Amino acid sequence: MQQASTLYRLLGDTARLRLLRVLAHERFNVTELTGILAMAQSGVSRHLGLLKEAGLIEEARDGTFTYYRVAVSFRQEHSALWTTLDAQFDEAVSTPDARADDARVQEVLRLRRENFDRRAEADARDHRQLVPGRSWKAWSRALGMLLPALDVADIGCGEGYLAMEAAQWARRVIAIDRSPDVLIRGRTASARRGLRNITWKRGELERIPLDDQSMDLVMLSHALHHAPDPALALAEAVRVLKDGGRLLVLDLRAHDETWVRQRLGDAWLGFTDERLSALLTAAGLSRVSVRVGARTAGDPFVVLLATGTLARRRKARQS
Repeated sequence: MQQASTLYRLLGDTARLRLLRVLAHERFNVTELTGILAMAQSGVSRHLGLLKEAGLIEEARDGTFTYYRVAVSFRQEHSALWTTLDAQFDEAVSTPDARADDARVQEVLRLRRENFDRRAEADARDHRQLVPGRSWKAWSRALGMLLPALDVADIGCGEGYLAMEAAQWARRVIAIDRSPDVLIRGRTASARRGLRNITWKRGELERIPLDDQSMDLVMLSHALHHAPDPALALAEAVRVLKDGGRLLVLDLRAHDETWVRQRLGDAWLGFTDERLSALLTAAGLSRVSVRVGARTAGDPFVVLLATGTLARRRKARQS
């Protein structure tokens, strides 16, 4: 009776039930679980410790990480209870918390797939072809080498990952963000990499601190859905483009994951292909193209790539 009482007390906590639901079909480490559950790491670690002590989950080392998942022994020894829990987990799939957890699970799995080291390990386990040195970053830089030297602005740059990649081939990069903290981290990282052609500036999407017609390429990577007025943000981006300059937008296709408003501060739940195309056209761009940049089965977030070109401005007639 004491063992049953302890077990049911453990299962009477919503956070621990969410953990068990997430760990039922996939293993995750503490850092990943912190992001998935949107909880403090100390809280996640405490719940994991209690569940492990009771034999509900098991851990395994893989490289420098420790991964957790529901223990096989728990499923077997408490098969009736697990069947009930599993059925309740399935019923909860449409609730807001479960939808948010599942969306963040897909994002963690996407990041895993994009990490070459983990992809290589998965390839080896699955006996698929392993290509030493294969790297999406190398492909990105190789394609950049085919471009002419450009003046590039990364608007809403965050910590500057895209800006630092662009700096590999651009003449100069201006990285702009509203947060001084992320700019400090970006500046530190670029200095560590020896990149001397990036300038870091604080600014808003709607008030870009750049001169008119000063950039060959303006990039907005996952920034537009944070703009209170996307049309104004795009108008500002076009203002700083040179004649013939291009705008590149990476953003989310329209979705219904409302938790991103509170958790991530998103002002918009993505954009339909048609609306994104219309926004670029209304901003004065031609040859507008919108296509899917990344999509994974089961992931509610689809990344759209949109580009447009600024035609040569007409000069005012002299009287």
